[in-house]
Amino acid sequence: MDTDRVKTLIAGGLPCETLQVEGDGHHFEALVVSSRFAGLSRVRRQQAVNALLRPYFDSGELHALSMKTLTPEEWKEWSALGG
Repeated sequence: MDTDRVKTLIAGGLPCETLQVEGDGHHFEALVVSSRFAGLSRVRRQQAVNALLRPYFDSGELHALSMKTLTPEEWKEWSALGG
């Protein structure tokens, strides 16, 4: 699994205004900004992303993913603060 594949899988199931994925082939970090996250808790947001990747976690093809999940408004605030 590579970063482009993880990015494609997330983008294929979730409309993203911003999507960044970094990793070493086993451990990945993602920044996912989607208006679909509005009104959802951090846990629900992460569950939505994990659901897209569940088959790859289950098969062992994807080992670990840490993520920051933000709405576009939160992303603007976070970016303005130097996030």
